[in-house]
Amino acid sequence: MAGIYTISTEIMFSASHSLPGYDGDCARVHGHNWVVRAYYEFTAVDENGLTADFLELKAGMEKVILPRFDHQHLNDIPPFNSINPTSENIAAEIFRLCREQLSFRQGTLREIELWETLTDKVSYRE
Repeated sequence: MAGIYTISTEIMFSASHSLPGYDGDCARVHGHNWVVRAYYEFTAVDENGLTADFLELKAGMEKVILPRFDHQHLNDIPPFNSINPTSENIAAEIFRLCREQLSFRQGTLREIELWETLTDKVSYRE
C-alpha cells in the first residue's frame, strides 16, 4: 500500500524548573511529571508489514531522554543553564536530541509533543 505511516509512543520523566523573568508562580522552582510523545513518519513497511518496533522506539527515547532530564533541575543542565527552560524550549531540545540520536531505517522524526500537565502541552516540529 502506498501512503504515509506515522507511529508514536510516549515516555514520562519527572523534573523541576523555574522560569526567570516570568511574572507569575512559575518563576519559582516547581516540578512536573512531563510526558514526551515522539512521532516518526514512514513511507513504507518492511517484509513483516512493520515500520518500526514500538518497543525499540520507546527504549530509544528512554535512552536518549531519561539520563539527561529525569529527576533533574532543568535550569542546571545545558542548554537551560543559558536559556529559559520553558516547555517550548524543552520540546525543541528533545526534538534535536531525538533527531541526532534516535533514527529508524526509512523513518523521519516529524514531531515532539511535550505535556507539562494533563491539560497543557506544546508541539514542536521542523
